[in-house]
Amino acid sequence: MKAFLLAAGVGARLRPLTDRIPKCLVPVCGRPLLAWWLDLLRAQGVDEVLINTHHLPEPVRDFVRTCPPVPRIHLVHEPVLLGSAGTLRSQAAFVRGESEFFVLYADNLTDYPLADFLAFHRRHGGLLSMALFHTNVPRQCGIAELDADQRIVAFVEKPDVPRSNLANAGLYVASPEILSLIPDVPVADVGFHLLPQLVGRMYGWRPDAFLMDIGTPENLHRAEELWPHRLQSRQTSSEGKS
Repeated sequence: MKAFLLAAGVGARLRPLTDRIPKCLVPVCGRPLLAWWLDLLRAQGVDEVLINTHHLPEPVRDFVRTCPPVPRIHLVHEPVLLGSAGTLRSQAAFVRGESEFFVLYADNLTDYPLADFLAFHRRHGGLLSMALFHTNVPRQCGIAELDADQRIVAFVEKPDVPRSNLANAGLYVASPEILSLIPDVPVADVGFHLLPQLVGRMYGWRPDAFLMDIGTPENLHRAEELWPHRLQSRQTSSEGKS
C-alpha cells in the first residue's frame, strides 16, 4: 500500500519556530511529527510513502536518512508550491498500477486506524473516501453532508453558511481515477479543485480516533498535553485485549 504524505507547508502560523524547523519536523512530546506519522504508516501496513518538501528541505532529508527501511520513503522537492492536488497530479507515476492509495496531510497528529479506513473504502466502492470529524468552527473547514449510506452528497470548502459541522480531516483513500480530474492550473487544491467534482462519488468515514492540526502554537501546546494520555489509553486497551 502506498501513501502521499503532504508535508510542504511553510508553517507560517508557527513562526518563529518554523523559521528554523520545517513544520513536519516540529517536535511533539520529544519526537518530530514526521516520526509519529512514519510509526503509524508502518503499523497500518503502508510500505511506500511519498513526502513532498518545500520549506527547509535539508533537515527533512537528514531526518529521512535515519529512518527505518519501512515504509520506503520517496522525497520530492517542490521549489514552487503546487498545492495539495497539484502534488498528486505531478506525482501520478508514484501510484500507477495501484488500485487505491492514501492521501494524508502531515500537519495533523493522529492515530487514525488506516487499515480500517481502507476496508471502509473497499466496502463502499467510491472513487474517494474522506475521514471526517465534528468541528466547532465549520467556516474554517471543508464541510460535508452525508446521506444514510455515508455517501457525501454535498461538499463546500470553508463555506460562508455551513450546512453541517462534519469537517474534512485531511485523510483520504482514493482510486487513481481521481488524478485525471485535477485541473491543470499552477496551484491545484484538493478542497477547492478536486473534492467538489467527486460529490456523489465519495464516502465519509467517522472513526473514534485522535486528530489534531498542530499548525498553531495553541494547538501544538494542547497536543503536548493530550497526546501522552492518548498513547497511554491505546497501550492500556492493547494490553486488555492480549
